[in-house]
Amino acid sequence: MPYQILVLHGPNLNLLGEREPEVYGALTLDEINRRIETRAREASADVRFFQSNSEGALVDALHDARTWADGVVANFGAYTHTSVALRDAISAIKIPVVEVHLSNVHARELFRHHSFMSAVCPGVVMGFGWQSYILGFDGLIYTLDAREAGRVTPGLQTRLRN
Repeated sequence: MPYQILVLHGPNLNLLGEREPEVYGALTLDEINRRIETRAREASADVRFFQSNSEGALVDALHDARTWADGVVANFGAYTHTSVALRDAISAIKIPVVEVHLSNVHARELFRHHSFMSAVCPGVVMGFGWQSYILGFDGLIYTLDAREAGRVTPGLQTRLRN
């Protein structure tokens, strides 16, 4: 059975392609989703997408994912740096969530350097534009395969759950 993956897009990502293209790139969210769909087909995975500018809706999407998804690729946008609620939701759902960012947040403003999510995610990918999603997707598949095979690598040890 193919993996079921949720790709979660946070606030302002619906404006990709027009919002600060020098930082976030010229592709729209729909174009990025199509590229992720292509990668999912190659990996024999099923993928669903959800975008919201609302913190509560993102929490609800994570809660819902625990009932059907094997894992999540998530770009929480600015909520990465502010939301304990999203961090707690990731911890509560007991499925792996890979954190992704289009830009390298450590090369930007100081307030963007801290992530509430990173400590409860098996991995973080940032700074590769739209390809951060593909790299995060591949990392999630690696994580799921490792769990299925009973392998636990040091970086995944604290976050993998059965």
